[in-house]
Amino acid sequence: MNDERWFEQRAAAENDDVEVATPAPARLKSRIYSAVVTAMSSKGRLLGLSSTKADGRALCIFEDLLVALPIGESAGHRNPCRVCHARVLGERMAHAPIFWPGCPYSDFHNG
Repeated sequence: MNDERWFEQRAAAENDDVEVATPAPARLKSRIYSAVVTAMSSKGRLLGLSSTKADGRALCIFEDLLVALPIGESAGHRNPCRVCHARVLGERMAHAPIFWPGCPYSDFHNG
């Protein structure tokens, strides 16, 4: 099902006061997530990956690698998902083959 058809169904259900139980497509969730994180990062630095990990939140395998590398804390405040292949797959495929834990795009497609 493409994203436009999904929106059309939601609009029709809203007009008819019918409850629609189908969840949003994973591609749409991925695009929204990317847009939100991009908007957040354009307004200032993101919470660092080390701080995120210390707060008990899961990091994906690539974010864990960035935390472990001696590249400086400034890299940890950027959005590593922006250059990750999981984001590209998540936004463009209906059922992306992304399986690593801690990746939001994997959660959208496998959750």
